[in-house]
Amino acid sequence: MANMALDGKTIFVTGAAGFIGSNLCKRLCEEIHEIKVIGIDNMNDYYDVSLKEARLTELGKYADFTFIKGNIANKEMIDSLFGEYKPQIVVNLAAQAGVRYSITNPDAYVEANLIGFYNILEACRHSYDEGKTGVEHLVYASSSSVYGSNKKVPYSTEDKVDNPVSLYAATKKSNELMAHAYAKLYNIPSTGLRFFTVYGPAGRPDMAYFGFTDKLRQGKNIQIFNYGNCKRDFTYIDDIVEGVVRVMGKAPHRETGEDGLPLPPYALYNIGNNHPENLLDFVDILQQELVRAGVLPKDYDFEAHKELVPMQPGDVPVTYADTGALERDFGFRPSTSLREGLRKFAEWYADYYKVTKAKL
Repeated sequence: MANMALDGKTIFVTGAAGFIGSNLCKRLCEEIHEIKVIGIDNMNDYYDVSLKEARLTELGKYADFTFIKGNIANKEMIDSLFGEYKPQIVVNLAAQAGVRYSITNPDAYVEANLIGFYNILEACRHSYDEGKTGVEHLVYASSSSVYGSNKKVPYSTEDKVDNPVSLYAATKKSNELMAHAYAKLYNIPSTGLRFFTVYGPAGRPDMAYFGFTDKLRQGKNIQIFNYGNCKRDFTYIDDIVEGVVRVMGKAPHRETGEDGLPLPPYALYNIGNNHPENLLDFVDILQQELVRAGVLPKDYDFEAHKELVPMQPGDVPVTYADTGALERDFGFRPSTSLREGLRKFAEWYADYYKVTKAKL
């Protein structure tokens, strides 16, 4: 792997108003010297757009950040942005997220996750035209959902992942295959990152911890799937961003094989906490932290608002990341505890929604 300093680079981040994208852009602008961050996002209404706008307002404070509202499925736009800004590192985080939504709205996944990613790959390929240096590293988001209902845990990137249980998972596996083909054909250094259940302040409202909080606050019941027999490898946002930044600065080597053709400069890593938590324990810690932050009153009757229900289509009973390769190659493993992460989320939620502090 080739070490690259990020100082002075132009970085193109897709999905820049998203949960991971906005946190990554913020970190880059705050910590990397003379960086140029070009962010693109289509600002779709899959979840509350005002949350995306709040993240962008935060990013607006940085002179090194430029935002473009646009869709990566628009090939002409992507080609023209690459031509104008000539990014050296591309981080593709734009995607239609969510397992359940892919059952009711499959078109959105084909557009963003397949056509959009294809456009990014093509733009990277043509960045080398006429002998230009072009893109030095493409980093892109995959997902733990590619593991489907694999029985072997922890999940390793060496495992066979040919049995997706949702269209979302199938599109993410397709991204890995497409990136591999382009790495081989055009010698594009590419690294895919399989993220495991990312959570934290200003996260995605469609994720369980956020949805549970909204419902409990409104006095509604929360549904706990598979009767609570689910385990998730919850990974705190700062750990995810730390992993992405480290990976960005270390591209897979370009090498020539015995046939005189490039060996694909291609790598794949899990970024997870390497510590799955039972869903019922997770809900228990969440409710304690919501009470502590004053989002819910001390005497809230949680038991009356819990429903244990069967598994949903497309869901899996367990996610568990083997992070050995990440640790070996980058000297890093996520380590934020669930309580610490949920405490930060609860405090952010209380502040963002201006929750009146419950009497403690």
